[in-house]
Amino acid sequence: MTCPSGYAIGNRNRAFPDSAMPATLSNVDFDLQSFLPYLLNQAAEAASRNFLPLYRDSYGMTRTQWRIMAHLGKFGALTAREICDLSHVDKTKVSRGIAALESAGLLSRRPSEEDRRSEILSLTDRGRSAFADLGRQALAFDRVLRERLGARDSAILAGLLRRLADGLADVDPAALGGR
Repeated sequence: MTCPSGYAIGNRNRAFPDSAMPATLSNVDFDLQSFLPYLLNQAAEAASRNFLPLYRDSYGMTRTQWRIMAHLGKFGALTAREICDLSHVDKTKVSRGIAALESAGLLSRRPSEEDRRSEILSLTDRGRSAFADLGRQALAFDRVLRERLGARDSAILAGLLRRLADGLADVDPAALGGR
């Protein structure tokens, strides 16, 4: 395998021939291909890329728009802030997604009675129909992923991923020996 610069990537996944290895990197054992956050991201990206044609081709949606729809479909009426918190997507992307879904007639907004600065977002009838359709396709996609792993491994993986997601909130990067 070669990297974009043309150097062969050897068994240690180095993008440098041994003679050109910078001295500052020669004693570093870090291997991105074994780095758990990278592996998690690669798996998530692969799954997302394979699911993307279902909502893009049928409804012209982006990933963010699909996530907004999925949260509104599951939880009902929400504010943009709540969607940001649930989806871990920044407010600019969520705001653009909301505008596009509203233009497509898939969601509606109304002022919040508790906080006039916020709007309550809800799926329209057309949005609920799209969510039901995409929800069925998402369940089928999930079944394929779980079948590939097997029932036992998919249950273990789901549990481990939940543990990671729940347990990382209190990790202090400064305590990890950084600069």
